[in-house]
This record gives sequence, structure tokens and C-alpha cells, in this order.
Amino acid sequence: MTSTQDYSELRAELATLTTEAFRPELADIDQLPTVEIAQIMNGEDETVPAAVAAQLPRIAAAIDATAERMSGGGRLIYAGAGTAGRLGVLDASECPPTFNTDPAEVVGLIAGGPSAMVKSIEGAEDSKELAAADLDALKLTADDTVIGISASGRTPYAIGAVEHARACGALTIGLSCNAGSPLGAAAEHGIEVVVGPELLTGSTRLKAGTAQKLVLNMISTITMIRLGKTYGNLMVDVRASNEKLRARSRRIVALATGAPNEEIEAALAATDGEVKPAILTILGGVDAETATRLLGETGGHLRAALSASRP
Repeated sequence: MTSTQDYSELRAELATLTTEAFRPELADIDQLPTVEIAQIMNGEDETVPAAVAAQLPRIAAAIDATAERMSGGGRLIYAGAGTAGRLGVLDASECPPTFNTDPAEVVGLIAGGPSAMVKSIEGAEDSKELAAADLDALKLTADDTVIGISASGRTPYAIGAVEHARACGALTIGLSCNAGSPLGAAAEHGIEVVVGPELLTGSTRLKAGTAQKLVLNMISTITMIRLGKTYGNLMVDVRASNEKLRARSRRIVALATGAPNEEIEAALAATDGEVKPAILTILGGVDAETATRLLGETGGHLRAALSASRP
């Protein structure tokens, strides 16, 4: 059981964190009209992109390193607790339908396991050992990338994940919202997006959560661009798993090729609904089997495959 002295030390530590700072100018916010509170929150949110912009060089370096590992067969693994963990799981879960990745290729770990996505299991965040065990269960390798996510930058689960991953030779990234954080120091690539104190003291699902979502959007999206999962700004690896996505697949082929509907339908039928080889059959003038072979030889990069299809 934690002693009073331990709590005093933790309170003192929290008091030093920007994300935990108290804002006396907002002490009467509960007495304001709803529209004024909404205006204040909107103004707070407007400051987040600038804080992210200040970290763009570090974000870009982390993305390039991640893409290099993933191009060699490595995985991208997010690890966090509470809101931070949920954001990682959310980003990971969007990669298969958006980029046709294998569900095991981009993975989100949350302290306390899957049930923590919908029910707070706050005590789980205090264990570095739990993070190491979760990574061991994935059979972590040196080809993988592990991103520890923590608004405070002091969450033991996120730090433990990064420390264990680094000891295994994996690439490590620490995403936090406090400068000089233990998480940033533990990782090879420390990304510290300092968004300042929250509207509600310590409620880091607000600006800090928004900042983390923006950075995770960048990391996954730009990494997939570097891996050839897009053609220009078109999602040519989209997985058509429902009616909306089947319609989107046809629209993507149309935007990429300018071909008439009949040709688009024939190309998609020949490639089992896969967008990227369908585009290659149309623009490269090759059959589906050749398109699949060329994409395999070029690591799935459509532009390279197109160049290889032309004499």
C-alpha cells in the first residue's frame, strides 16, 4: 500500500508537470454560460497544431526510421495507458482497412488489455513489468518499432515498454506532452509536444490527447506513404470490406486512371477487387498476373511498378 509520504512525493512530482498545472484564471469556468466555455475550449484547441509543428523535425526523423524498419518486415507497436493507450489502439485498428496491412503489422497495446479500451483499469499503468510481458507476448524483435505514448511522459507502462524494446534492439519512440520527460529520455526518438496546462486541471484527454492523435496520424500515414501504400494522395491499398469501401475503390481507380466504368469494373474483376494492381493493369497495359508480379518485385510501390511495365 502506498504511504502518505509516497503520495506526497508523487503530488510534488505532478506539480512540476506542465500537463498538470492549475490555471487560476479558469477557476470560475463552471459559472460561465455554455457558449463561453465552448469558445474557451475552441481557443485552447487552436494552439495544439502549433505545438505539434514545433516537433516536426523530430516527428519526421522518427517516421523515416520507422519506415526503414517496416520495409524490412518489422512491425509498428504502440504502447500506452488510459487515453494514450486507447489512441494507439485506435490508430493501429485503422491501418488494415485503410492500408490493407495485416492486423499483426501495426499493433496497439493498452495497459490492462483489451477491456481497458472501454473500462478504465488505471492501476495497470503503474507496471513496467506488465509492458515488458505484453511485448514478450508479441515476440518482439529488433526489426520492430515501439512507440510509448504518455501525456505526462512519466507513465511506468509506457516507459517500461520503451526500455524493454530498446534492450531488445527495437527502434523506440517516446511521445509525450511535457519537456524533459523520462519517456523522451528513454527512447531513441523523443517527441515532446508541449501543449500547456489543460482547461480542466490534469485532464490530458483534452489538448494532450488531441496532440497525440495528430502525431499518431502523421506517423502511421506518412510511414505508409513511404512504404508505397498510396499513389499520390490516393489510398490504393484500401481494403474493400463493405459497400462504401467498394464504391471508394472504384472512385480511386477512376481518379488514378480516368478510365471508363466498364474498364474499371473489368480491371477490378481481374484483380479480385484489389485497387493497386487494377490501376497497374490500366495504366501499364499489362494483365493482372503481370501486375501482381511487378508489384511484388517493386515492394508494392505502384510508381516503380508502372515504370517497370513500360519499355
